[in-house]
Amino acid sequence: MVHPKVQAYIDGVLSGGIIAGRMVKLAVQRHVRDLERSKTDPEWPYRFDEDEAADPITYCQFVRHSKGEWAGKPFDPEPWECFIDWCVFGWQRRSDGTRRFRMAYVEVARKNGKSTYSAKTGLYLTQADNEPGAEVYTAATKREQARIVHGEAVRMVQSSPSLKKKIGVFRDILSVTKTNSKFVPLGQDSNTEDGLNPHGAIIDEFHAHPDRGMLDVIETATGARRQPLIFIITTAGNDEDTPCFEMHEHGIKVLEGGDKYKDDELFVYIAALDEGDDPWNPAVWPKANPNWGISVKTEDFAAKARSAQQLASARNSFLQKRLNVWVQTTTAWINMDKWDACESPIDPESLAGRECYGGMDLASKLDLTAFSLLFPPQDEGEPYKVLSWFWIPESIAESRHKQYRIEYPDWIAKGFIEATPGDVTDYDFIERRIVELAAKYAVRDIAYDPWNATHVATHLKDHHGIEMVEFRQGMVSMNEPSKEFERLVQNKGIAHDGNPVSRWHVSNVAVKTDEGGNIKPVKPKHGERKKIDFVVTAIMALGRAMLQPSSDLIVEVF
Repeated sequence: MVHPKVQAYIDGVLSGGIIAGRMVKLAVQRHVRDLERSKTDPEWPYRFDEDEAADPITYCQFVRHSKGEWAGKPFDPEPWECFIDWCVFGWQRRSDGTRRFRMAYVEVARKNGKSTYSAKTGLYLTQADNEPGAEVYTAATKREQARIVHGEAVRMVQSSPSLKKKIGVFRDILSVTKTNSKFVPLGQDSNTEDGLNPHGAIIDEFHAHPDRGMLDVIETATGARRQPLIFIITTAGNDEDTPCFEMHEHGIKVLEGGDKYKDDELFVYIAALDEGDDPWNPAVWPKANPNWGISVKTEDFAAKARSAQQLASARNSFLQKRLNVWVQTTTAWINMDKWDACESPIDPESLAGRECYGGMDLASKLDLTAFSLLFPPQDEGEPYKVLSWFWIPESIAESRHKQYRIEYPDWIAKGFIEATPGDVTDYDFIERRIVELAAKYAVRDIAYDPWNATHVATHLKDHHGIEMVEFRQGMVSMNEPSKEFERLVQNKGIAHDGNPVSRWHVSNVAVKTDEGGNIKPVKPKHGERKKIDFVVTAIMALGRAMLQPSSDLIVEVF
């Protein structure tokens, strides 16, 4: 007899009663089609066992949640989780009754209970899968990452009276003495890959694996087991040059069918938007979130969608993590209509003697140097004001114009860029100009990228008494001021004088996002000739201003 939750899920997906994407529909259709074939074609090498299929679902009654609103309550699997268990554990080989699927690839958005479901699956493989001496691993590139799912499994055991009687907990090791089985975290940095004999492996967030190293170790080591299972559960990533994207693409082709991509031992379930779906349409959000309205809270989701629509820096993260869309690490950043709306007449003389913070991006010998001063508001409702200066060797300006049609000569003629004499960057000339500006304005300090600028920065500090502060260009340093810069532009919280060089830099800049949602400005892909120096200097100056007590009010204003 088909488990009622599984039957309801299959019927709902096929009828449209359950909102599901094309890949989920194909996964359900694959199961139904294979089930029919197993009944009509005795030569087909697979059969379905409903008792085996129901076993991991029944096992859930012994498992309890360990945290959050369901802490202490039995783990009641959702229909989509039941469907996966039903397929992965129910299909068998006719020849020997062992499992058909040796690998499962499950891709769903964040907040859909992946860690809880993965931990339950690992416990089942360890304790209840009838494998003496089972070795089960939560596998990741780093042991600390592996401990995320494994920690959930440990807490489950400690919260579940039935499991606690049968599964021992010692530090990271979960053990079943009766069958000599164990469940442990494993990372490539743990130096314990040799001698592995895994019956099961849970690979969480596979998109974060830069290569196949860990997967290859696990796959190679499963050879001695009767029916090993590698269970991959992940969210979409932001790098298509990864083994996860390769698996994603292969999985789609398997679901779509065709002998060329036939892979009868791979189970695939991908909950994602369909091509052409509007990501801002709430009607499609459940496609990527099978736990919609349960662990995925609808109001919180809608709020994050509104934020992602407004802020480009949040958009990729939302699409990837909450809608399970594969994205690129970089994307166009600042809305130019918003930037242009921030233009306002600024009289540099009126700012003389006023407190400000500087940002310096010193060029190589054959490029453009940028310097910015950012003036914090003095009154409530006043925006930040930014002034910028640029320098380039005269001959380089001409060559860049001829080679790339960059309007350096015209900008020089109009005073937006100062041409320095000679064929290479004149650091002494630039240093003198910065000293002049520091004497005119009350420059608290100047932030600089230590790469290529340490000598000039040291000279400015030691010989001219200007406070110089190293400002690294990594995610940690750039994240907060970059997000604040974007927010200020979005809300007209920054005023600029319309310098076309600055505008060109703003139009060029892209934003790179890491796994933690941190951002930093970068050049666009294949945009080596495009400059973003002004944006970098303004963000560094803003980063310094944000650290000052006087900026607390400003952050609240806009």
